[in-house]
This record gives sequence, C-alpha cells and structure tokens, in this order.
Amino acid sequence: MPEQPIVHPYIPNTIPEIRAEMLAAVGATDVEDLYEEIPERLRLRRPLDVPPALRSEAQLVREVGGLLERNRSTRELLSFLGAGCYEHQVPAVCDEINGRAEFLTAYAGEPYEDHGRFQALFEYGSMMGELLDMDVVNVPVYDGFQAAATALRMAARVTGRTRLLLTDAIGRDKRSKIADYCAPDLVLETVPFDQASGELDRQALAALLRDDVAAVYVEQPNHLGVVETGLAEAVEAAHRVGALAVVSVDPSTLGVLAPPASVGADIACGDIQPLGIHQHFGGGHGGFIASADDPRIVMQYPSRLFGIAPTCVAGEYGFGDVAYERTSFALREEGHEWVGTAAALWGITAGVYLALMGPQGMRELGESEMARTRYAMGRLAALPGVRIPFERSHHVQEFVADFSETGRTVADVNRALLERGILGGADLSAQFPTLGQAALYAVTEVRAQADIDRLAVALGEVLA
Repeated sequence: MPEQPIVHPYIPNTIPEIRAEMLAAVGATDVEDLYEEIPERLRLRRPLDVPPALRSEAQLVREVGGLLERNRSTRELLSFLGAGCYEHQVPAVCDEINGRAEFLTAYAGEPYEDHGRFQALFEYGSMMGELLDMDVVNVPVYDGFQAAATALRMAARVTGRTRLLLTDAIGRDKRSKIADYCAPDLVLETVPFDQASGELDRQALAALLRDDVAAVYVEQPNHLGVVETGLAEAVEAAHRVGALAVVSVDPSTLGVLAPPASVGADIACGDIQPLGIHQHFGGGHGGFIASADDPRIVMQYPSRLFGIAPTCVAGEYGFGDVAYERTSFALREEGHEWVGTAAALWGITAGVYLALMGPQGMRELGESEMARTRYAMGRLAALPGVRIPFERSHHVQEFVADFSETGRTVADVNRALLERGILGGADLSAQFPTLGQAALYAVTEVRAQADIDRLAVALGEVLA
C-alpha cells in the first residue's frame, strides 16, 4: 500500500489538494523540484535520528541539558578562533536591555503598540550611520553573509548588469552563500589576492573590469586579516566602468580604520556580532547594509528602514517605516527579495553597545586589537618553523600563521592545543591550499598579553 500523506490540523499546505495547487502556481511538479539546487551528497534520504517522544517537561529539560553539557565554550577555553564569529567583551548593559520584554518579545509589533522598538532601531541606524559615515542603514538582516549577498543583488538591480567581481580573500562559506543567493542570473568571478601581501591584486582586478560588471566586492579587513590599503584604488577602478563598489567591513575596526564611504564605496555591509553580541555557539549574528541617501540605491533595499518625523503635536516626534512600499510586506512576491524579523533584537543590542562605547571607546577598542594582534604575530613568528605569511601587511585583529615547515598539519596542532585548553586558529588549509598548513588566529581586546604568552608556550611544546 502507498504511504498515506500526513495531514496536520494547523498546517494547510499538508493537505494534498492545497499542496498541488501551490506547486502548480510556482511551476513545479513535485516538492523535490524546490530542492534541486541542494547537492545529492548533502541530502538525507532517511528519517532523522531523533529520540522517542518525551512525555514531560522534566524529561525535556534533562534531555536538552545533557546535550548542552557536551559543549565546551569560549567561557571555559582560551580561544583564538575568529573567521567571522568573535569573542569580544559584552557589556552587562547589552544583555540587560535586550532581555527586557518590550524588546525581547515584540519582534513584529505595529507603531501604535511598539514605539519603543521603532525608536531603538532608529537610534541604532543613526549610530551605525555615524560609524560608517553613511546616511541610510537597514534594520538588520539575518547575518553578514546575507547582507553581502543582498548588497550585491542591490548593485545588480541598480546597474542592470550581471557580472560580480569578488575578492578571493573571502571565506569559502561566505562565498558559497553569495553564490547560492545570486544564482541563477548573476555570474560570480574571483579576483586573486597578492600572495606576498595578502591584499587584492589590483592589476588582476583591472584586467577583469568591463562595462558589464555590476559590482566589485572587497572586504576590509579581508578574511585573511589583512587591511586593504589599496581600497580607494579598487573603488575608483570599479567606478570607471560604471560598476558599484560594495565593501564588507568589521564594525569593531572602524575606530582605527577609515569607513568605506571615505574612499567612495557605494554600499557598505557586514555583521554586527562584534558589537555587544555573544557568540551563542555561532548564532548571534545580524547583517547591516548602508549607503548614501541615493534614491537609486535606497529603493533597492529589501529590508525595513526606520526614520523620524514630527507629529501633529508641536515638539513631538514619531518613528516608523521609510519607503515602506518597496518591501515584501507591501508588495508580497513582487517586493525586492524579502523582509525578515530574526535579527532586529541584535540591532537594538548593537545600538546599546555603540551608545555605551562612543567614538573614544571604539577608537580604544581598535587600538587594543591592533596592538595585541601585532604582539601575537611576533610571538608566533619567533617559534621554530612557524611563518607569518603577510607579516609586513597591516592587521587589526586576525592574522595567518603557516605551520608547513614544522611538518605538522593545522588539525594536528589544534588537537594538541585543545588538550591544553586552547582553541587554536581556524584551519585554512582546505579553503586556501596555496597558503599551506595555515591557520587564522583572532586576537580581540579580551585577549591579554598573558593569554598570548600562554598560546606561544603551548605551541612551542606542541611543535617541539
């Protein structure tokens, strides 16, 4: 007998007739058609291996608690992991504010019941705009990966072009997300980085630029931790062929690095996780997109924009959506991409962090990261067989260390460090094979000199 479909009482699309109608509306013959982009090697062709149904809340608490106890977090281990998710100091006030009920639970309220959240997100956008030296900042999208992909799609819609040039000094997981999000109508091409400096190869960029390029995408600093000193030249080269310049930036570095707008970048994007948000085992992310107040670009934002306006009461102001008619809330499937709500709480958190830090605090944050990173580079470079590939380049909070001459793999080194209570650098050997057995070490403001010395001593023991 054929297996009978499961019809859920609260989910209409489990009813076979409704499901068939929905499939016909999108031109699909089967649900499997919707997943054809997922490679077969990633498809699970069996039921999920889940435990039997739990019969009480007590059993659920015990089960989940046991799973959580298997984790070892950066609260227990000395961590030098970064590569997109960083251990920064999270001021207590950030958790205090984002835990308040009016923010924590009011994720999709309306102006007549939710003035506080709208104002908080407006203030967040204003402070991010000041940090980035740009006029318009969105309510956060899901993460920095999506922010980069969306920014590139915005550029393609503005220019009407289909080629995208991306620096090769980008994490392969982020590149995969961008490729997936921009398929099938946009073409991605890679611009190599200079093997001596780690910076974008600007001659290679010039050779690839033509009048069909929609955008040039650069990161500052790039995924290898290197500051792109030629960013202005790359932006100018993009503009010469009518392309937009999209620059992804770590906001925690903007106390010491000039914002992308200072060199003429059209769109800035990135992740706000470094701004007062815990790592949450990889989940504490929100993506920002920012630009000048150029209607060509502003009307391409898919996500919500909050503004301020006077009310009918003298001296009173209200906060609400700007250009709401461009969103998927207003246009549904005709909107520019879609609007999500998952990261709004992190936008409020980042706003609290920026208000607390102020310009001087952000400057001190960047300076401390630069100093600690340079100290760590020196300590590791002094170890026999360890090479720092881009030692002469500028770094803020990450750098590459190559263990090839030691005869050890990064995986071996990291296992040995973990036995000593240390999380080593992110393994780059598979993503960037030309760098050899290379690892990306992150050194944020929470890493004291004693922590770096402990790492150097432990590596000396491991490599001896």
